[in-house]
Amino acid sequence: MAQSTDFEAPDFYGIDDLLTEEQKLVRASMRAFVNREISPIIEECAQRGAFPESLPRKFGEIGAFGPTIPTEYGGGGLDAICYGLMMQEIERGDSGMRSCVSVQSSLVMWPIYAYGSEEQKRKFLPRLAAGEWLGCFGLTEPDHGSNTAGMQTSFVEHDDHYRLNGSKLWITNAPVADVAVVWAKNSQGRVQGLLVERGMDGFSTPEIHGKWSLRASTTGELVFQDVKVPKENRLPGVDGMKGPLSCLDQARYGIAWGVVGAAMDCYDSARRYALERQQFGKPIASFQLVQKKLAEMLTEITKAQLICWRLGVLKNEGKATTAQISLAKRANVEMALHVAREARQVHGAMGVSGEYPIMRHLMNLESVITYEGTHDIHLLILGNEITGIPAFK
Repeated sequence: MAQSTDFEAPDFYGIDDLLTEEQKLVRASMRAFVNREISPIIEECAQRGAFPESLPRKFGEIGAFGPTIPTEYGGGGLDAICYGLMMQEIERGDSGMRSCVSVQSSLVMWPIYAYGSEEQKRKFLPRLAAGEWLGCFGLTEPDHGSNTAGMQTSFVEHDDHYRLNGSKLWITNAPVADVAVVWAKNSQGRVQGLLVERGMDGFSTPEIHGKWSLRASTTGELVFQDVKVPKENRLPGVDGMKGPLSCLDQARYGIAWGVVGAAMDCYDSARRYALERQQFGKPIASFQLVQKKLAEMLTEITKAQLICWRLGVLKNEGKATTAQISLAKRANVEMALHVAREARQVHGAMGVSGEYPIMRHLMNLESVITYEGTHDIHLLILGNEITGIPAFK
């Protein structure tokens, strides 16, 4: 069933007053896009477990891919708050769609822009920005999730190419990706980035089936069997774990904003349902416990909005730290899950049906709380920041 497009965004503390006209215009454009292109189809896509393959081109047309990348490479040249607001609106539509966009923007286009050669930027970025090509990010492995430094995927240098072997797992966009940003170890054990293109011999991307979460997103493996990667496809601008970890900062920033959109959608649906649903001769919104749930939802969303705005300001100023981004990602995803669960209760049995978006958001957020750093890993990042003592192992 198509979802309602009558969404009303909560803004209890007047955060709109803190936004520029450009930022509000970007948000309005993306909100209209989500209402037009995502909300009418997303429930059916999630029910079928199908990725809407027409959307990448449309995302490219509206400028959702690489919005902070300079315009000379096909990006939007926008600031971090514009990017955050775009992620918020897209995840209001669906976390899987935001995953597609944030992987493309933060984990594929950003490292090519930040660490790639001029030739790589010219070759890949305009096509990725336009949605002609879709990309994916290969870091997580079957036996190495949070312990990314333990990766086993590796490559050996030859005269004019590298030979890449190994595999990556739980990779968003993998089955349909035209290029993969793959992090692997060289012969000296140093982590470096390779651009692996669709069609290279020995490179395959089997799809993962049977997911209960992010069902409208396409997820798969990256398998490398003696893949011959030209030397010009290595990212020359970074060496070591700084490469992939800096990419994760970009993605986590977008997630912190995105999940606020999912929470907003759940809250708006719960508020509307509570005003319409009659029990004991009056709307359930008139009961104290329902009002308590709605008041707590609004409170938590408002706090998350303020975290996002301040983090966006810091990012625009070049001051946002890894720990600050971790705090925002962890706190806001936890908030969104709580809001979704409370909204599910307000909807009663209808909360588990496809007639409302609640259960889809709830299932999606169970993935979001794990990827790009688990809930507990972000605690340890903050703990390290507070004490100066790493406790990861």
